[in-house]
Amino acid sequence: MLQNDTKKIVLHACCGICSGYPVSYLLDAGYSVIVYFYNPNIYPESEYNKRLEAERTLCKHFGVELIEGEYEPEEYYNFVKGLEQEPEKGLRCDKCFELRLRKTAQLCKRLGINDFTTSIVISPHKNFQKTSQIGKNIASEYNLNYLDIDFKKKDGFLKTNKISKELGLYRQNYCGCKFAKRD
Repeated sequence: MLQNDTKKIVLHACCGICSGYPVSYLLDAGYSVIVYFYNPNIYPESEYNKRLEAERTLCKHFGVELIEGEYEPEEYYNFVKGLEQEPEKGLRCDKCFELRLRKTAQLCKRLGINDFTTSIVISPHKNFQKTSQIGKNIASEYNLNYLDIDFKKKDGFLKTNKISKELGLYRQNYCGCKFAKRD
């Protein structure tokens, strides 16, 4: 299939580790993948920069385009205001996913691309059904298509870890926000 005939998709990437297998999967499925790194939740900025550098390495390896969103932590803090004491996997996380997927949908509209998904769901610590529903709701608002692919299936999490180890990507030890780091 020629590159011009390939269907485009925007993959929201939370980090290089988590997006390795999803990029590979989508390429194998015939998509032209554009990776969108929008993660204003990541704290501190030095951590954000390490994760962004890992994403750059991964995208270069796969030869896919990377669009770097703005690092705007105040946007995140305003979006989750009042939920600071929520536990990990609670309402604060849902709002965080909503913010990032909403920005992804807005990017899709600007680029004229109908399909998007996220690498967040590859983590065994994330609720696939809940995150997918957030993505579908946002897609419906923007008249787009959210692909609810459970990248964990068929050893996806093992495959993404293998890719990250082969590339020597930075491995974080918390989800990203200062509240997760606190917990």
